[in-house]
Amino acid sequence: MIQHYLTNTAERYASKWLVLAIDIAIIAISFVLSYFIRFNLTFNFDVDKLFVQLPWITAIALVSFLIVGSYKGVVRHTGVRDVYNIFNAVCLASILSIFLVIVNGKFQLLDDFTIPLSIVITNSLISFIALVTTRYVFKTLYQNFVNVKRFNSTKNVLIYGAGESGILTHGAITNHSKSNVKVIGYIDKDKKKIGKLINGVCVYDPEVLTEDFILKKGISEVIFCIQNIDYKKLKKLVEGLVDFPVLVKIVPPVEDWINGELKASQIKKVQIEDLLNRAPIDITNSRISEEVKNKVILVTGGAGSIGSEIVRQICGYTYKSLIVIDQAESALYDLQQELTQKGFHNFIPLVGDVRDKNRMNIVFQEHKPNIVFHAAAYKHVPLMEYNSYEAIKVNIAGTKTIADLALNHDVDKFVLISTDKAVNPTNVMGASKRIAEIYISCMQQENKTKFITTRFGNVLGSNGSVIPLFRKQIENGGPITLTHKEITRYFMTIPEASQLVLEAGAMGKGGEILIFDMGESVKIYDLAKNMIKLSGLSYPEDIDIKITGLRPGEKLYEELLANGENTLPTYHKKIKISKARKLDYLDLKSKIDELCITNMFFNENTVKLMKNIVPEYISKNSKLSEFDNEKEGNIKDKTVLKVVQS
Repeated sequence: MIQHYLTNTAERYASKWLVLAIDIAIIAISFVLSYFIRFNLTFNFDVDKLFVQLPWITAIALVSFLIVGSYKGVVRHTGVRDVYNIFNAVCLASILSIFLVIVNGKFQLLDDFTIPLSIVITNSLISFIALVTTRYVFKTLYQNFVNVKRFNSTKNVLIYGAGESGILTHGAITNHSKSNVKVIGYIDKDKKKIGKLINGVCVYDPEVLTEDFILKKGISEVIFCIQNIDYKKLKKLVEGLVDFPVLVKIVPPVEDWINGELKASQIKKVQIEDLLNRAPIDITNSRISEEVKNKVILVTGGAGSIGSEIVRQICGYTYKSLIVIDQAESALYDLQQELTQKGFHNFIPLVGDVRDKNRMNIVFQEHKPNIVFHAAAYKHVPLMEYNSYEAIKVNIAGTKTIADLALNHDVDKFVLISTDKAVNPTNVMGASKRIAEIYISCMQQENKTKFITTRFGNVLGSNGSVIPLFRKQIENGGPITLTHKEITRYFMTIPEASQLVLEAGAMGKGGEILIFDMGESVKIYDLAKNMIKLSGLSYPEDIDIKITGLRPGEKLYEELLANGENTLPTYHKKIKISKARKLDYLDLKSKIDELCITNMFFNENTVKLMKNIVPEYISKNSKLSEFDNEKEGNIKDKTVLKVVQS
């Protein structure tokens, strides 16, 4: 065991002691050269005195190196900091040498130790140059040796942006032993930089970025290093490159660098999220902070894509307690571990089902929440189309259970997370969410708890969304499956969606449906092609797109407003209030109660009842469309729905 310890210790320290020995040898050689230079490259000096002085000079240098620690740097990673340490060590050695010469001249402590100051200064200059040069020679030789071994796998890279971020990126991707990257050039529109060299690399005009140039130089990657770049500019630049056989990457903002230093691992491929057809939505969170302060907050579906992000963002505020409910124990456990590792502890994860009224009632009694964010829901359109029992049980009855309990336990605010699929629904899932919206509106008529609904489009990166599906299909070699070439969707990011929900809780006065100004809708076919190209592949040669046809209940185009709805502004320009049509709340509440009871007995009339409650619900590409033409007389209660347009 002792032998093993000694062996490891020797391996750990051998390299730095070797560097120290070489440095001392360089100092000795430099001192001898200083005498030759001082005496015009002749031996017209007392050699015996030189041999008396040399041990003292090396001893002083040794002490200086040990104090400064300049020998501890890894030679193959020599950088500016190492040069700075060498400079400090040489300066310290020079000062000590001059001090010793002056003291010896006054007190005659040592014989023959009279060194001209010109030699001390010359020795310092030669030593500094020699020490730095040898390190860079060893570094270059090492890198060349490594590169020769990896010659066939070297990647040629272009850095877009010759500013400070670009220069730091050059260092991050080249200054480590495992790097197989060769920077071919910088791209910058600054006329003062074009044609000049930075780190020995030429700066090119953006106009050279053609397919011929890329193929001629063998470029495989283009890295964007422009900080705070406008999304429209980035989108335009990236789209100008996606047709070329290159992988497009981007450097994160400076504030995301690890300890202020850029790591090569942080340089990521440009994601499709970076190319949204609108600027990222920024929401002022001042009202949220005041809204949740010293409050007990309950989040249902808290381990899902939206629910978990709501929880993460709430954790950044000062609240009294945070209760997180989800029936998925693994996802809830993962969220618990994530929050704990980040230092958040004032939250209570509960495994539970929103359909279980007794269990939920106990939760409300025990924790007495002030604000409820209801994110628990089934959301997959094709699955819910022919599983209407579960869609009604969770999306409608589950919402009804939590909303009723919120009212009975005097909750201040209840925020429902809805979807644009609830607008003029064409499927069971969308209709179930619309009925949930209606029930929330009915509960608002009690004028106790403030019931608020948020409505938004598809969320990028959420569980089961199109982006992760396309990524997985690309990783598997394709093809990408698409239901229709003309299908479009509105998109937003998970943080944006979660911020909307929190802001809705803060701004809502009760009874509103808050929607986002989400910009233009995105054509999914174009999105799929861009994802292929951003992966460094080509369409259709590498990855093809297969059209499979619309799925049951699927829309070609999504909407944010239903027929008869319009919007009113709020204090945030990107958030609007949907001015919905007036409803016969008493009649609708009765019908929703009947729907939930009927559904408990697996009655086949449930879809008919849904269409009766939501007259604009017209099935598309689904066998349930047979119920669209049936008369209300076929429904059990034969009640006529009364709808008064606003």
